[in-house]
Amino acid sequence: MLINTKKNHRLSEQQVTDESVYHGRRELLKKLGYLGAGSLLAQSASTNAGALDFFSSKEAEVFQRQALKFAPAGESLQILTPEAKISSHNNFYEFGMGKSDPVENAQGFKVNPWQLSISGEVDKPYTLGYDDLFKHFPLEERIYRLRCVEAWSMVIPWVGFGLAELIKKAAPNSRAKYVAFETLYDPEQMPEQKSRFGSVEYPYVEGLRIDEAMNPLTFMSVGLYGKTLPAQNGAPIRLVVPWKYGFKSIKSIVGIKLVEDKPPTTWNILADREYGFYANVNPAVDHPRWSQASERRITTGGLFARNRIATLPFNGYGEEVAHLYKNMDLRKNY
Repeated sequence: MLINTKKNHRLSEQQVTDESVYHGRRELLKKLGYLGAGSLLAQSASTNAGALDFFSSKEAEVFQRQALKFAPAGESLQILTPEAKISSHNNFYEFGMGKSDPVENAQGFKVNPWQLSISGEVDKPYTLGYDDLFKHFPLEERIYRLRCVEAWSMVIPWVGFGLAELIKKAAPNSRAKYVAFETLYDPEQMPEQKSRFGSVEYPYVEGLRIDEAMNPLTFMSVGLYGKTLPAQNGAPIRLVVPWKYGFKSIKSIVGIKLVEDKPPTTWNILADREYGFYANVNPAVDHPRWSQASERRITTGGLFARNRIATLPFNGYGEEVAHLYKNMDLRKNY
């Protein structure tokens, strides 16, 4: 798999370390050190100034206190989540509701042949086959934080290409205001889709505003850790929107449609009070059943490892995306 040099994103290889020094391919990381608690807090104060504008002075003060509370001094925070953890701790309800169900139930999932259609309010609709996913656009590696709405997080080295490139190829017209996504519907391969007891309506659907979709950070992943995606992580292609909660990053996509009206999204349909359309990571707005002020970073440690850290506005990507929500009330538009 050809991986081009990545551009300047929030997390680089100089800011992280990894499992077994990235399978022996990242020896340089040994010499470059870690991004520890102190520098993480400093980063939140500088690169996320725009994001903090969305909070009152009192809320910003609370955020800074939480950052100090949940970032133990001297502890390395920006550690690449081990590949084994990424591939075994998953929310992919089509393969089961438990965290370990997807890795157990997705082993026989067939991704080739595959078709991804790009349609809707475009002048040049087209379809990509399985091989096209890897050769149609230059591939690059990006290290992004992933923050789950359940208040755990990972640091993942994705491989893929910008969603903007895929959209521009279809030549969207002036009526394209939103982008709707749809997951494969295949009950024979995805056992939970035919369950009589599940509450999720399938196929899984998601959506972004067109400017969110075209943002340089928005990514279509076809791999991680330099390999093709495991089935339980959304093979063969998934969305990654690093400033939003993880459920927005829809997996195993077969349809991308540009539309004029805001599309329905699965979790908003299921529980609109708990899961909004925007789903931007926001430590000042709690989930109705738990706090979002901090998160458990999944690293090499076990369940009781000292890895509780403060959650950053927009998951730390405020400098790149806060302008998308200027003059919006992010408490109402959650």
